[in-house]
This record gives sequence, structure tokens and C-alpha cells, in this order.
Amino acid sequence: MASSVSESLPQLSGRLIDHIGLGVLSARFDRDLLEEVINRTGCREKRSRRLPAHVMIRYVIAMGLFFDESYDEVMRRLVGSLHRLGSWVDDWQVPTASAITQARTRLGVEPVKALFERAAVPLADPGAKGAWLARRRLCAIDATSFDVADTAGNVERFGRAGSGPKASAYPKLHVAALAECGTHAIVGAVLGSCRTGERTLAADLVTAVDPDMLVLADAGLFSWELFNRYADTGADLAWRVGASVSIGHVRWLTDGSYLALVYRPGLTADRRRRLVAQARAGGDIGADAARVVRVVEYTVPDRNPDGELIAVVTTILDPHEVPALDLAAAYQQRWEEESALGEIKTDLRGRGEVLRSKAPDLVEQQMWGLLLAPYAIRALLVDAADPAGYDPDRMSFTQGIRVVRRQVTDQAAITP
Repeated sequence: MASSVSESLPQLSGRLIDHIGLGVLSARFDRDLLEEVINRTGCREKRSRRLPAHVMIRYVIAMGLFFDESYDEVMRRLVGSLHRLGSWVDDWQVPTASAITQARTRLGVEPVKALFERAAVPLADPGAKGAWLARRRLCAIDATSFDVADTAGNVERFGRAGSGPKASAYPKLHVAALAECGTHAIVGAVLGSCRTGERTLAADLVTAVDPDMLVLADAGLFSWELFNRYADTGADLAWRVGASVSIGHVRWLTDGSYLALVYRPGLTADRRRRLVAQARAGGDIGADAARVVRVVEYTVPDRNPDGELIAVVTTILDPHEVPALDLAAAYQQRWEEESALGEIKTDLRGRGEVLRSKAPDLVEQQMWGLLLAPYAIRALLVDAADPAGYDPDRMSFTQGIRVVRRQVTDQAAITP
């Protein structure tokens, strides 16, 4: 059973409360960081405004924390206690929804996106439970979609899933994400139209990949081009492949896995046979034609009584470094990516809720805020888990949301 935030407090000597007391938004995304992003993206306002850029960045993140609240209610929650404490001038009033939308439009997408790219870094320390395999940080890539407001601009930018009478009721924003498996923190993301394929979106995620990672992916993402693109980052990979992927067996290894070739598309059967023969003889096969990988095959009888064979190809070629059994167990961590995305779609957004921004740029801005909000919560939970020796992904995300929402309301996180 997942440990709740409240259950973990006694072992932390007040540490979690200290972090919350700063306001989760200001603690994780401090004013200096916001100023750096504002300067880098050139979004600083040219004259004094009631809603300056740094306030609006925090406001967009707060929209993720209070997804089902109205625009002006989100602002009221952020600034209400500051007003009571005298931090605002007496004549300051909560702006109207129209004024907030205008301020969001002035802000644009880039500052919030830049903040995510700057701040959303991996969270697990080297000793964190469930986050590492043989000194490699376990991460996974996957994609999902979000319904957005049904406006002409959103339809044009993001499209609908399906066509004709089977088209989706709402336009859909497609999101590809890189998650740290041990903490459920999303540390890389790419946004696009639902007409854009998962592999195309995932190709742009490579900039978030570090050489110390072991990146996991499901069979739907495998292609020769994408696998090589990720491998070229220096990270190790463990990707499932489907039965349609041609694999050339080279030799068995001591742990029951085997070395094999995966091929560039378009090679004839004869060319593939010759490449396998070259590899078996220790010859150079040419990186433009094939790649040597290690294949781990296994079944999970208790989850799949039919005995479906799971084949995972990895760039870790030495079985003594990571044995087949350990690699198979690590691959199951790929499901943590789906859990991380599920926390956003269900726990923060709510089932079936729609990103209500009516303009495409504001949809993307809202989505970046919706990614930053759970990152801040996950960072908070990691800070709570580490001193107590907990596995961070066993901490209750929903309990974390409740605590953070209360504290943001009670202790406003922004200053004018």
C-alpha cells in the first residue's frame, strides 16, 4: 500500500512541512529562475502591469493544480491570503477572466515551455530505491493525448482523432513524454497534433536524454531510425519489439539472452543472411546496414496465461553487466511512465475533463503548466521519501495534491 504524505511526516523531522511552507510553486520555481526564463525568452512587459510575466507563469502552473476551477478563482486562491496579510496594495482586486486571458496571451507559450525544459530535471539521487539499474537511471518514453476546447483554431492546429462520423468529439493535443521511472517525474516532453505519429514526436525527445539513462520503450515506438537516434545519445536502451521486426540471431550468451542484428529497412533476405554470417565470423557489418543488439526473451505467465513471448532488444551487450533476469525485471518499470501520465490525466485534470483554453497557443501554454504542476509535487514527495528511506513512487500522489492545494491556498506562493 502506498504511504501517504501524512504518514511520512513523523520520520522527516518537519522537512516536508518546511518545503510546503515555502509554497510548492515558489520553492521549486523560485523568482531567480523565473527571471532567467523571462529574460531568455524576451517576454518581459514593457510597462508596469497588474499581472506581470512572473506572476502569470506561476498562475499557469496553478491552473494545473486547480484544473477544475475558473480562471479568476485560481487567481483568488493564489493571492487571497497575501491580500489578508497586507502584501498587496489595498485597491488591488482579482482580475477578471478576460484580463487574465489577455495576460496569458501576452505571456505566450515559450516562457512556460522554457521553464519546464530548464527546471524539469531527474530527481532520484544515486541511492534512491527503484530508480537505478547498474548505475543507469531508469527512464521510459510514451505518448498520450488530451482533449482540448472545440474551437476552429484548435481543430486546425491539433486535429481530431479519426475522420468523418467516427471523428473524435474534441480536438486532441498529442504529448510524448520522457519519465523517470523511480519518481514518476516527467523530465522531457514534446507537444503536437494528434495527426503526428508517436515516433515522430518521440524523435524530438532525444534532447532530454542523458548518457547515464537506461531508456525503456514499448513495441509501438520501435523503428530502426528511432532506436539508433536514441542510442546515439550515449544512453542505453531496452525496447520491446514486435513479431514483425526481423532479428538475425548471432550467438547465445551465458544468461540465456543472445546477440543479434536489427536491420535497416529495405534490405533483401540475402543481404541479411550475409550480414549475420559476417557478424558470426567477427567481421564488420557496417553501421548503416545493421546494428548489434542483445535480445532478452521471456514470458510472464501470471499476467498472460497464453504465454505471449516478450522480446526486448538492448544496447547493453555484456550479460555480466546486466543479466537477462535483471533486464526483464527492469523493463517492467516501463509501466511507471503510464502511471505518471495517468496521474496527470486522472488525478490532476480529472477523468474526461477538457483543456478549456480556446486558442492553440494557450492550449500549449496550459499543457506546459499541467506538466510543471505534477513535477513540483513529485519533487516534494522525493524530498519526503529520501530521508525516510521510502521508494519515491510508492508515495501517494493524490495525498500530495491535497496537501499542496491546501498550502497554496493558505500560504500564497507568489508576490506582486
